[in-house]
Amino acid sequence: MLPPVLRITRKKGGASLTGAPFYILHPFKLSVQAAVANALAEDIGTGDVTTRAVVAPDTRAHAILLAKQAGVICGMDVAREAFRQTGVVVWFPSPVNDGERVSGSGEVLGKITGDAIGILTGERVALNFLQRLSGVATLTARYVEAIAGSKARIVDTRKTTPGLRALEKYAVTVGGGCNHRFGLSDGILIKDNHIVAAGGITLAIERARKSAHHLLKVEVEAKTLEQVDEAVRGGADVILLDNMDVPMLVQAVEIVAGRALTEASGGVNLSTVAAIASTGVDLISVGALTHSAPALDISLDFHKI
Repeated sequence: MLPPVLRITRKKGGASLTGAPFYILHPFKLSVQAAVANALAEDIGTGDVTTRAVVAPDTRAHAILLAKQAGVICGMDVAREAFRQTGVVVWFPSPVNDGERVSGSGEVLGKITGDAIGILTGERVALNFLQRLSGVATLTARYVEAIAGSKARIVDTRKTTPGLRALEKYAVTVGGGCNHRFGLSDGILIKDNHIVAAGGITLAIERARKSAHHLLKVEVEAKTLEQVDEAVRGGADVILLDNMDVPMLVQAVEIVAGRALTEASGGVNLSTVAAIASTGVDLISVGALTHSAPALDISLDFHKI
């Protein structure tokens, strides 16, 4: 049994946050519940003074979520959870699900009906999540499309919004990308500062192998071809080719010669990613997927019953 989440409950004089049991089925359900509860607490504070002042407690309404920009939709369950945590709301079956594309011509994403206070109080948080996650999925899809036909895969990074990593990494997969490590405990990634602190690439790899269990991969960042060669000879599982231009990436892939996976990182954007993929690298990590994705334009059309 999952723990209860925070819900906005109606009472005379306004709305308040209380614990109430509600559970959803979602690949990151615990993260969804916590993220939504935190966002609502941040937005509502001691109460939605505007809604409390102008809307009668028994007012009912319905609302429609509309896509006003072309893209890949992501975050429908999160938006649904935001409204559920702000009151008794009926969400009708959505005509659009996560991963589906919209043209931006005003497609209906979802319809809700119920307590007007709950809808108005949860509107901004629901839209923030839906717009943000759809933006990440949409940008990821553009990168994936740009390298179609190559063997490379687009992967994300840890450059995520604090507290929203699980949701943003989920959005990357919805857009067709792949996840890099989720956090520091998922895999060993020896970067330039680790190399300096350890005293060199070979010594760093040796120490990593001694402490890592047999399922834990070791990745090493390399800025030069000499470092690529040393990392391969040292037995690294993955070589992160940092800020190398296309000719240098080609040479690095030749040096590795299939003995490790190769990951291109740095200087990656939509105008360069196809050329990077053509070098034969296995992975292309793109921090912009989560740190620079623009929000997708989605609105909520509200009607009083």
